[in-house]
Amino acid sequence: MLAVAMERENADSDSGIVAGVGNFQADDMQRRWAARSLLDRLSVLRRARHMLAGQVTALCASISSDLARNDADTIVAEILPLLEACKFLERQAGRLLQVNRLGRGGLPFWLSGIDAEVHRVALGRVLVIGTGNYPLFLPGVQAMQALAAGNSVVWKPGGGGRAVAEVFAGAMASAGLPIGLLRVTDETVEAAEREISAGVNKVFFTGSAATGRVLLRRLAEALTPCVIESSGCDAVVVLASANIARVVKALAFGMRLNGSATCMAPRRLLLVGLTAETRANLTADLLAAFASTDGVRLPASVARQLDGLLEAAVRDGAQVHGKCAPKQKPILVTNANPDMAVAQADIFAPVLNVIETGDEADLLAAMDACPYSLTSAVFGDESPARQLAAKMAGGTVMVNDLIVPTADPRVPFGGRRQSGFGVTRGAEGLLEMTAVKVVSVRRGRSTRHFEATGEAHAAMFEGVVRASHSATWNERWRGVRAAIVAGRKLG
Repeated sequence: MLAVAMERENADSDSGIVAGVGNFQADDMQRRWAARSLLDRLSVLRRARHMLAGQVTALCASISSDLARNDADTIVAEILPLLEACKFLERQAGRLLQVNRLGRGGLPFWLSGIDAEVHRVALGRVLVIGTGNYPLFLPGVQAMQALAAGNSVVWKPGGGGRAVAEVFAGAMASAGLPIGLLRVTDETVEAAEREISAGVNKVFFTGSAATGRVLLRRLAEALTPCVIESSGCDAVVVLASANIARVVKALAFGMRLNGSATCMAPRRLLLVGLTAETRANLTADLLAAFASTDGVRLPASVARQLDGLLEAAVRDGAQVHGKCAPKQKPILVTNANPDMAVAQADIFAPVLNVIETGDEADLLAAMDACPYSLTSAVFGDESPARQLAAKMAGGTVMVNDLIVPTADPRVPFGGRRQSGFGVTRGAEGLLEMTAVKVVSVRRGRSTRHFEATGEAHAAMFEGVVRASHSATWNERWRGVRAAIVAGRKLG
C-alpha cells in the first residue's frame, strides 16, 4: 500500500516516501555526534551555511526544470529562507536545548529534597521525507534542525529532488559533518520501505494527506512517532474594509508562485460583507490579473483531476471562468459553495473558488466545511482582521499577506485536521527533533517514603491533601493539624 501511494504521489510531482540503500550503519557515529558540545555541532552548520551561500548557482541548477519557476524564485523561496533558518539555529539552539533546572518554585512541600532537571536529548536516527515541489527548503531545514539536536539524518528526496539534496549534503561534508550522519537516498518508492523496515526513531513527512494516512498505518506497526505536514486547500478571507487592489495582487502571486504547486496556495476566496459593486470589481480585476499570468504545464493526472472537479462544479451551479489547457492559466470559479468538491480539493493546479458568506458564523462554518486546515489569510483593517484570525482554525493565519510570512525562521509551521499534525521550523520545530528526559535527584538520607502504609498514613495523607488544596485558610489549617497529629502517631 505504501509503495502504491508513493508511486501515485511521485507521478503527481508531490512528495515521495523514504528511500535508502541497505541498513543504516551510523548509529555509533550518531551517539558520538550527540556527545559533542552543541557549540561544536552548530559550528559545522555555520560553516555549511557559508559554503551554501557561495553555491547559489549550483543549487539553482540542481533544482528540477519541471518546476514552474526561475532562479530568482528559487533563491527567495528556497535558498534564502533555508540559510536564515540555519542562522536562527546558530543563535537560538543553545537557549532552546539547554538543560532546564526546575529549582524549588512550584515543588510540592511533601516532595522537599527532590531536585529535577528536564533535558532535551537526541532521538537517534531521523528520517526526512522530502517533497518534490520545494525540494531544498522544506527537507533542508528539517535536516539542519535534526543535526543541531544531535541526530543522524536519512534524507529521502521527493521526485526530482535528489540532485539538490546531494549539493546540500556535499556542503555539510565539506563543513566537517562526519561521514554517515547525513545520507541522501535515491527517489524510488522501494527505498521508503527499506528505511522504515531498517528502523528509524522519528519520521518527518511532507506530502499529500492520502500518502500521509498510508504512512501512519505503516509506522503504527513499530509505534514510530512522526510529524505530518500534508495537504492544504487554503482560504483567503476578504472583509469589507480590505484593500481590493492588494487582495488581487496577493491572489495573483499565490496562483503564480511555483506554478501554484504550493500547499499554501489560495484555493478558496471567502467574501464577507462586500457590496455587489465591490464583488463585481474584485471578480473583474482577478480575471484580468489571471489572464496576464503565464500558463503552466500540469502533470497529466492533475489536469484530469482539475477537469473533473470543474465539470462537477458546473453541474452544481458554479460558473467557471477559464478553461483547461496544455499551458494552464489560473481559473476562477464563481458562485461556488463550501461543499463543492473543487472547494475541498488538495490540488496542485491554479484554481480559485469564490464563496460568498453572510456573517461571521457563516464564514467560520464555510471554512470548517473543508477538511484541510493548513494556513489562511484575512484581508481588511487590522483590528477586525486580528479578531477574526483568533477564531479561525489552522496552523497559520496571516493578516494582509499571503504565504511569505511563513518563511520567518522564528515561527513553526504545521497544520491541523487532514493537513497534518506536529510542526517543523522555528523553536518548536527544533524541539520536535528531541526527546524529553527528566533527571530527578533525591537529597538527604530519609527513606520514609519507601515504608509500607497503613491507616495512620491515610489520615496523615488526607491532612496533607486538605492543607494543600482546601478552599479556605481555616480548612487548610485544620488539614495541617490533622497531618501533624497523624504523623506523631507514626513516630
